Amino acid sequence: MTDSAVEALSGQPSPVLQHAQHGRWQTAQTVEDFAHNLAAVNARMAAACARAGREASSVRLLPVSKTVDVARVRLAVAAGCTFLGENKVQEAQHKWEAMQDLRDLRWSVIGHLQTNKAKFVARFASEFQALDSLRVAEILDRRLQAEGRALDVFVQVNTSNEPSKFGLAPEDVESFIQQLPQFSALRVRGLMTLAIFSDDVPRVRACFVRLRELRERLRQSAPAGVDLTELSMGMSGDFEVAIEEGATVVRVGQAIFGARAVPDSHYWPAGNTP
Repeated sequence: MTDSAVEALSGQPSPVLQHAQHGRWQTAQTVEDFAHNLAAVNARMAAACARAGREASSVRLLPVSKTVDVARVRLAVAAGCTFLGENKVQEAQHKWEAMQDLRDLRWSVIGHLQTNKAKFVARFASEFQALDSLRVAEILDRRLQAEGRALDVFVQVNTSNEPSKFGLAPEDVESFIQQLPQFSALRVRGLMTLAIFSDDVPRVRACFVRLRELRERLRQSAPAGVDLTELSMGMSGDFEVAIEEGATVVRVGQAIFGARAVPDSHYWPAGNTP
């Protein structure tokens, strides 16, 4: 959906890239802080859905708790977070182990996965959003079968064509997903992307449009067992644009937890930051 189309629907300019343009986020320190931030993000999500003529329930919020210590993650859970995203496997595993008492808490690994870490993801994760290698798929599948588990996965696509980013080139995705049914423990749910990190709304929007259009095309040839319903796209600075373009999952960290002390480059290439 173009910016002009959004304005026509809502009668006002889309409030996109708001935080990317206007500064930092306040750190949540109490359950009340987290509840306030979650409510604010959900309100912005609902407004973006309304502008795009979508139901608010059509988009899932995935809070991203990377760099947040266990004590503060527990506060976020108390405020209503039940499914959390982490970039680094070691950090996710540590938090999973430390919060075993929270039986309903689930974890999504959203960062690049090295093959030697696949065994850990197979042990605790409910979702993996950065699949872009058949070798990783093979090892994950074998480890999952040994654990007696299955895993929801998203195929990561490099829609910005930046060499610093992980993910498949759009033209390589079709042949990749054709090979995924052989991995019976992997439940393919959709596609994931990171937009270019920029305040230029049209350039950001183009990444999301590219993923949506790719998904629509691939649906026509997807093999049995490959579900391309989901589009995971959009982070703290751009999730409203992503929703306007069809996101079903948005990965939001700093708008919920607050600004991070660790540089974004530690987690994302080229400064992309949930």
